[in-house]
Amino acid sequence: MKSSAFTFVAKSETDTERLGHALAEVLPEGTTVALVGTLGSGKTRLVKAIAAGCGIDPRNVVSPTFVLVQHYHAQRTLYHFDVYRLRDTDEFIDLGPEEYFESSGITLIEWADRVIDLLPEQRVEVHIEPLDQTTRRFEIRPLGARFAGLIDRLRDTLAAATP
Repeated sequence: MKSSAFTFVAKSETDTERLGHALAEVLPEGTTVALVGTLGSGKTRLVKAIAAGCGIDPRNVVSPTFVLVQHYHAQRTLYHFDVYRLRDTDEFIDLGPEEYFESSGITLIEWADRVIDLLPEQRVEVHIEPLDQTTRRFEIRPLGARFAGLIDRLRDTLAAATP
């Protein structure tokens, strides 16, 4: 039976890096990823891990809180939004997000719950919950037929990467 959601518990930053690398491997081109979690939950850490899995130096990945969107190009293209400081959804619309959504790059949106109604219906949602200082629970939910089989591919990729 295929699951519609996947829960991954990261007990360390190394576990988060494994998850990010696996996501970089299995996310199809043109995917929008909605990252939801409290301040300090690990949204940017996961973005850095996905970037590393795409061949981007994670040291170059910074939360785009003040510029709102960053572009990274390597083996794959990433667009990284942080909508935390937006006053309203009109500001998000003014950024022209549909151009990013329709591109072949992967679009990662931190604080996506603030603009959730403006995101593509077919997307991947990642809800992050801190359990303690170093442990995070990631719940990954693919939304839409486009992502059929994504959870199984993610499980297989993570199992193959387990030391």
